[in-house]
Amino acid sequence: MEIVHHGAVDGVTGSCHELRLSAAHSVLVDCGQFQGTERASAAEADGVAQFPFPVDAIQALLVTHCHIDHVGRIPHLIAAGFRGPIYCSEATAELLPLVLDDALRIGVTRDRSLIKTFLRRVESQLHPLPYDTWREVPGLDGKLNIRLQRAGHILGSAYIECRVREKGVNTTVVFSGDLGAPATPLLPPPQPPESADILILESTYGDRLHEAREQRHERLREVVERCFENRGVILIPAFSIGRTQELLYELEGIIHRQGSRLAARGVAWDEVEVILDSPLAARFTASYRKLSRLWDNEARSRIADGRHPLDFEQLTTIDSHHDHLQAVDYLRSHDRPRIVIAASGMCAGGRIVNHLKALLGDVRTDVLFAGYQARGTPGRDIQRYGPGQGYVILDGRRIDIRAGVHTLSGYSAHADQQDLVDFAAAIRPPPRKIRLVHGDDTAKQALRERLKVASPGIEITIPTTRTSPSRV
Repeated sequence: MEIVHHGAVDGVTGSCHELRLSAAHSVLVDCGQFQGTERASAAEADGVAQFPFPVDAIQALLVTHCHIDHVGRIPHLIAAGFRGPIYCSEATAELLPLVLDDALRIGVTRDRSLIKTFLRRVESQLHPLPYDTWREVPGLDGKLNIRLQRAGHILGSAYIECRVREKGVNTTVVFSGDLGAPATPLLPPPQPPESADILILESTYGDRLHEAREQRHERLREVVERCFENRGVILIPAFSIGRTQELLYELEGIIHRQGSRLAARGVAWDEVEVILDSPLAARFTASYRKLSRLWDNEARSRIADGRHPLDFEQLTTIDSHHDHLQAVDYLRSHDRPRIVIAASGMCAGGRIVNHLKALLGDVRTDVLFAGYQARGTPGRDIQRYGPGQGYVILDGRRIDIRAGVHTLSGYSAHADQQDLVDFAAAIRPPPRKIRLVHGDDTAKQALRERLKVASPGIEITIPTTRTSPSRV
């Protein structure tokens, strides 16, 4: 048995890991798109290779969740000839076609007939699995059973337990996918696996701690009140699935608590307009509401109290591109405070770019980052240079930054360093090996040092795409 990493090892995007059971049989865990400056290889960076490794041996694809950096290369995988089953959670099976529809429309073709044909292919290969249920993967002579457990990252997210049987001996390999923080809105926190011999662990925030939920509530409220005072706009770049729904949930909670209380300059809290400028995010939000049975107890109690945490009175959704352009012009020329949530989460495309081009130069504007910004993305540049009144390149244009720039790391749907350490330390008996993936070098190094202290005696490695396959 070997594990080969095809992505999310030299950075945080392009998640793709191969569990090889033999030379002719393997399974793939995630098949994500690279973002920013991260690439699988020089050939792929030059656009030469559509898919960077052979797929003949891949018997199945296991999907942890449907963020684009975990599923965005599925079209290329299928184009390369993969026809095996795609295992994922029941919620992910519902959301994945929406994600791939959008990815194909933006990055491949706008031909609806071609997209529909492809999506029918994907849906025919999908095999939704309930949580906490073992399932044998066919075609492997009984060598592999898998089980999905809640990861608490986004709706439907899972970490995957792989029980491999070789020569009468069982070895459990756990792929964490992306783990959520214990205080992530809407979703129950992840519970560690019962056992693991090898743990493939994400490390996105392996070098930092998030703010407590009470602190981030207060900081979000303060930024919104600054918007009231300036009569400006808050721009929140957010991923269409996960972060958007969490932010809507938190904003509804703040507005509900503040009620008709005046914030500043005659503006009451329950008069603030929250604009969701993303048709895709709106469809995901509808799916979140439909799947409310998967929410945590706090979220379900809001529904029981007659509240609508993802469809409240102050929320306006913009659908058409024409309405989007009109909204950008209106926000630029009027001084009414509003909160705009739009994709993409790293400002690398989508409707948020038009808002940023129109409003970054206005001192009344505030940009609020509530998620990770990968190297080489405009979001990272705004986050880095904005506080110093720098600039960013958007659509080939230099845009000076006069807006306020804020980062609320506490709203990340990723576990922080302590959460990751706690997750690993709670596995009993402890794993023999831990591999750190899905993080920048500094994050992985810092997490390795903390894990060495918390879990002495475990072999902790940091693989790279340049290393050869590792026998486990």
